[in-house]
Amino acid sequence: MSDEGYPRTFDPNFKGPVAKSKVSSQVHSSSSRGIEIRITNRSCTDVLCCIIFILFIIAYILLGLVAWVHGDPRRVAYPTDSKGHFCGQKGTPNENKTILFYFNLFSCTSPSVVVNLQCPTTQICVSKCPEKFLTYMEIQFMYRTNKHYWMYYSQFCKSPFVKPAKTVTQVLLDDDCPIAIFPSKPFLQRCFPDFTTKNGTLTVGNKTIFEDGSGKKRNAIELRRAANRVNKILDARAIGMKVFEDYATTWYWILIGLTIAMLLSWLFVILLRFTAGFLFWVFMVGVIGIIGYGIWHCYQEHSNLQGRPNSHLTIYDIGFQTDISMYFQLKQTWFAFMIILCLLEVFIILMLIFLRERIRISIALLKEGSKAIGYLPTTLIYPVLTFIFLSICIAYWAVTAIYLATSGVPIYKVISPERTCKHENTTCNPEIFNTTEIARVCPGAQCNFAFYGGKSLYHQYVPTFQMFNLFVFLWLINFIIALGQCALAGAFASYYWALKKPDDIPQYPVFTAFGRAIRYHTGSLAFGSLILALIQMFKLVLEYLDHRLKEAQNNISKFLQCCLKCCFWCLEKMVKFFNRNAYVMIAIYGKNFCRSARDAFNLLMRNVLKVAVMDKVTDFVLILGKILVAGCIGVLAFLLFTHRLPMMIEGPTSLNYYWVPLLTVIIGSYLVAHGFFSVYAMCIDTIFICFCEDLERNDGSREKPYFIAPTLHGTLNKMQLVPQKQKE
Repeated sequence: MSDEGYPRTFDPNFKGPVAKSKVSSQVHSSSSRGIEIRITNRSCTDVLCCIIFILFIIAYILLGLVAWVHGDPRRVAYPTDSKGHFCGQKGTPNENKTILFYFNLFSCTSPSVVVNLQCPTTQICVSKCPEKFLTYMEIQFMYRTNKHYWMYYSQFCKSPFVKPAKTVTQVLLDDDCPIAIFPSKPFLQRCFPDFTTKNGTLTVGNKTIFEDGSGKKRNAIELRRAANRVNKILDARAIGMKVFEDYATTWYWILIGLTIAMLLSWLFVILLRFTAGFLFWVFMVGVIGIIGYGIWHCYQEHSNLQGRPNSHLTIYDIGFQTDISMYFQLKQTWFAFMIILCLLEVFIILMLIFLRERIRISIALLKEGSKAIGYLPTTLIYPVLTFIFLSICIAYWAVTAIYLATSGVPIYKVISPERTCKHENTTCNPEIFNTTEIARVCPGAQCNFAFYGGKSLYHQYVPTFQMFNLFVFLWLINFIIALGQCALAGAFASYYWALKKPDDIPQYPVFTAFGRAIRYHTGSLAFGSLILALIQMFKLVLEYLDHRLKEAQNNISKFLQCCLKCCFWCLEKMVKFFNRNAYVMIAIYGKNFCRSARDAFNLLMRNVLKVAVMDKVTDFVLILGKILVAGCIGVLAFLLFTHRLPMMIEGPTSLNYYWVPLLTVIIGSYLVAHGFFSVYAMCIDTIFICFCEDLERNDGSREKPYFIAPTLHGTLNKMQLVPQKQKE
């Protein structure tokens, strides 16, 4: 597109009455109505990227349909035995057998578990887990006196037997029955040993040492280690149940807390319009007071632990523990919290001291932002629309990923407990495996279910489809955020460039800006979000490689990996900043993404002092506002969940971990406040861009007046951040 009809935005030598220029006839209305956003001469920008984006969306929809045809989510919902049959699936022999049982958990300590993600032992579907200690040798003796024992034991065999006639060696070779069973409980539809702790000692069924059926003595720690290799989250079973109980007890209190956070955020946004200065100091005093209370509480907890046994231990001494409450019994934990809060308190106080002169500018800018939101109240509803769009994208991505992961037919591979078989990890057929050469050459090897796949072209490219699914998901997420930023920027820009507020503000500015962004600038928004999605994709690839190659890395490779992560993190933050300002320029002038990004960058570089003084200090104020909202709700929740408000209100009783609902309320309140203040931040950024543009286009004369609010202009004039009014 040509430059004809665009305002000469960035020419510092541009003079002459705006109302009489050719620019005013296409971009602006009459001088009495002020400058309006360029609407009539807009055309589609970055058309090629728009077409590519639409094609990717069509391909994404087709991928979801193909995955829906080939995938089967039951493979995720139901555990699968060694033959690839679902446990608990209706209409099958396993309909009443909903739990997966492992013949020999001790074999799960084999390194092949990590490689193949499968335990090299037979797995069958059972209706219930074992409830007692029994070995196959014991059953052979007990069967002579009471056949009931064998009836109980045989339900954990692959097929029913009349009597235990086979020897232990033959049972091991044929793999018909487990050589031992242990007291277990179902967890994630799998039988895992029923571990308990008595006097600090780990036990299984009240035993610490037991026989494994092969004549060896085993202890509970060995069994625990084997079980952890099957499912690393086994340790979280007890915590998970307790956390669930806490949520069931406190869910309505959590909703009340989030509702109060929403009302408090809304109240702050409204009050900022009238009492920005007062509320700013309320923010400051509130944040400093909350952090001070945290310091005092940490000191009290540290003092209370004096003299208690084991409280002098360090975090390094106790290592990783799934029971987080154990860390709160250490003096070192509370001392570390106290030091962190002290440093944060000092940092905030120093920022207030050194930025005390610039805070006046932030207060004036906050007042202007509150006034804009007051005239455009529908902007506070827009985050709900963004949340709905994001939820749809996340749900579609998750469902597509599940269907892709469960596409194909069962694939079986040879698994050897000792990894000594040369046919290890080769494809096999479980129906004829015992008659093949592999079974003879590799005694003890098994043909177990590994994963779902196939040899067709579709199945060969399933990993590629998963990568495509993830990439388009990131692209869509960033596009939705970009669309929201552009729509809000267009609405707030229409407020700024209205000379007579609110008379010159167009009707339905948010919906108008949203429609304008979709109609003309889908390609530009897709371009900016594509750049960000590529960077995030590279970051995820680096994280994946770091996770897979962690044990094989040396110090040099780890250092390079950290450098790459740091570079991509900085690059992502920088691109987000430039994209945000580019979307503001797109909303105002309707140029393509590259030109808008260039113009925004040049504009900010020519006003770098104002960027540091106004924009960033205001961001700091908004962050403190979020912390204050989350902190206020967090303190109230803490007092409620720890029963420190018995005279005012009775909170939930018998909580296992009070920090579970507490953290939920604090994080949820922060996200709620972030939703409101993100609109506020976009308002401030848009007004700031328009303000810089205003200073370069106008000089404050009668022919070219400033569109900045008189109060904000007066404050900036005192700080000598705006040029003095030219003489007429």
